[in-house]
Amino acid sequence: MDYIHLNELEFYGYHGVLPEETKLGQIFRVTITLACDLKKAGETDNLEETVNYAEVFELCKEIVEGKPYLLIEAVAEKIASRILEDYQAKVSGCRVQLVKPNPPIAGHYASVSVDITRGSL
Repeated sequence: MDYIHLNELEFYGYHGVLPEETKLGQIFRVTITLACDLKKAGETDNLEETVNYAEVFELCKEIVEGKPYLLIEAVAEKIASRILEDYQAKVSGCRVQLVKPNPPIAGHYASVSVDITRGSL
């Protein structure tokens, strides 16, 4: 199996349970791994034989910067389900890590995140 990685995509969204999160918004970072066969793309040098990661970036941006969700789990799930739906002919599985660097939690920490895998990786 081959993989395409989109690392630490950064977007500004309004997801969260607390009112200030949905009012003020915050930065979210997303890392995506796509499981797909890249052999033909490597042999032909043809974009049509692979997954256009610029399109995946835009799909992710649309979700993270779009409709607010209470939970980052829901945002990650929406990203994964859209990728598998839109690229079902080329992607057999995906992993989505969604990082919330600055949630309004008292204390010291680097970030909070969810990491989900859907399909075959």
